[in-house]
Amino acid sequence: MATDRSSAGDPARTLALLWGLTAEEKPGRRGPKQARSTGEIAAVAIALADAEGVDAVTMRRVAQELGLSPMALYTYVPGKAELLDLMLDTVYATMPRCAPAGEGWRARVSAVADDNRALHRAHPWVATVPTSRPPLGPGLMAKYEYELRAFEGTGLPDVELDAALTHVLGFVQTCARMAADERAAAQDSALTDEQWWAANAELLARVFDPARYPVAARVGAAAGEAYGGAYSPDHAYAFGLARVLDGLAALIAEEA
Repeated sequence: MATDRSSAGDPARTLALLWGLTAEEKPGRRGPKQARSTGEIAAVAIALADAEGVDAVTMRRVAQELGLSPMALYTYVPGKAELLDLMLDTVYATMPRCAPAGEGWRARVSAVADDNRALHRAHPWVATVPTSRPPLGPGLMAKYEYELRAFEGTGLPDVELDAALTHVLGFVQTCARMAADERAAAQDSALTDEQWWAANAELLARVFDPARYPVAARVGAAAGEAYGGAYSPDHAYAFGLARVLDGLAALIAEEA
């Protein structure tokens, strides 16, 4: 759906919503005080997305959870697109921020990556929402400021600093999506990776010819024994993050 991406709504209305410039604060407004806050609305929508996925979040469903009519909800939030941006900005505002101020850049950037991984674990739907045009609310801006500071002192020019952060966050998001896929596969089959491979071992032994695929057989067996399955989200994240940091270290050395 077109609304299931960041910044799909009207920019002016979205920014007004995210920064608290709602109708209830405009001079000259008449009528009873609204009974709900945008914070409550965001919390309900986020809880729905966490439990059932972002597709479960509709204006009608959120209104029902709040005890409002759908039309009443539109007096708080213009539509589904703006609601999605409100949800994203809210989780950005409340995400952990653990980067140590006095450590080297690698420790700080690692902490930023870990913080984003924790965000995706708490809210798996975030990794599925396209954010090429992120919601420019206070939550995102605070997150961006915090993450950029992790690179302070590296000597990277501002454009490369932004690109380096984007590279790190893209890596974390990819890992989050793969981990979500692995959890979904386990739920769908009611089996862990280790249990699935054990259950299908006899059939796999008949069709997987080590003489034809010698390298794949050797490496696959070693990886399977190490991971207890075909894939380990924790190992993929730790291995990949180290390589990302190594690449950034080479870039930083070029700028020195």
